[in-house]
Amino acid sequence: MALFGKSKNNSVDVPPLVLPVHIGIIMDGNGRWAKKRGLPRKAGHSAGAKTFRKITRYCSDIGIKYLTVYAFSTENWKRPQDEVNSLMNLFKSYLEEALSDFKDDSIVVRFIGDKSHFSEDLRNLMIENEESSKDRDGMVLNIAMNYGSRDEIVRAVKNISADVKNGILSEDDINEQLVSDYLYTAGQPDPDLIIRPSGEYRISNFLLWQSAYTEFVIMNKLWPDFEKSDLDEALNIYSGRNRRYGGV
Repeated sequence: MALFGKSKNNSVDVPPLVLPVHIGIIMDGNGRWAKKRGLPRKAGHSAGAKTFRKITRYCSDIGIKYLTVYAFSTENWKRPQDEVNSLMNLFKSYLEEALSDFKDDSIVVRFIGDKSHFSEDLRNLMIENEESSKDRDGMVLNIAMNYGSRDEIVRAVKNISADVKNGILSEDDINEQLVSDYLYTAGQPDPDLIIRPSGEYRISNFLLWQSAYTEFVIMNKLWPDFEKSDLDEALNIYSGRNRRYGGV
C-alpha cells in the first residue's frame, strides 16, 4: 500500500495523507527472526539495527516530527547474559557509527531511560550523540534504552514529591500537565501512533502515560523484515482512524 496514492483515473496524485506528528515503534521480533533462520539471537539484533537505521531515515524524509523507538527495556536485563553482552556491544558499535552516519542528517538524537546502568563508555557515547545533534532542526529521535514506563512514572512521582517537600511546588500545582513535564518526554507531544511489528498484542511497558489516546497498529511482520512499505501501510491505517479522544 502506497503512502501517496493516485486519483481514480491514475493521472493525478491525491493529496498526501495526514501524518502523525509523533510515532512510537516497539522494535519486536529480532530473536524470532534469527531462530527461524537457525541463527544466534545476536544476528537478529544486528539485522534489526539495520532496519532501525532505514526506518528512522524514512520517517525523517517523509516529515515525521518525533520518533520514539523501544530499543532496550528495564526488563531486558533478565535475558541470558551472553545476549545482553551482545546487545551492549551492538549499542556501542551503533553509537560510534551514528556519530558519522547521522552527521549530515538533520535528526536530533535523544536517549530516554535510566542511563546509570550502562557502562561509562556507553553513557559517554550517548552524551556525545546528544551533544553533536542538539542544534539540528529536524526530526527528534528518542531512543528508549533501559526504559520502562512504570519506572519512568515512579521517577516522576519521586521528583515531584521532592520538589513539593523542598517548597519548589505546592500540592495544588500537581495536575496532568505537571506529571507530563516530569517524564523523559517532557516538552514533546504524546505519540499519535504506536506501531508494534511481530504480531504481539502487548504494550510491554512502553509510554503508558503518554499513550492514553494513542492509536495502535499491530503488524504481523518481524522487525528485521519491516520495510518502508510496512510503515506506509501503518500510516494509511492511522489516517483512516477517527480520533475522538473520549468524545463522540
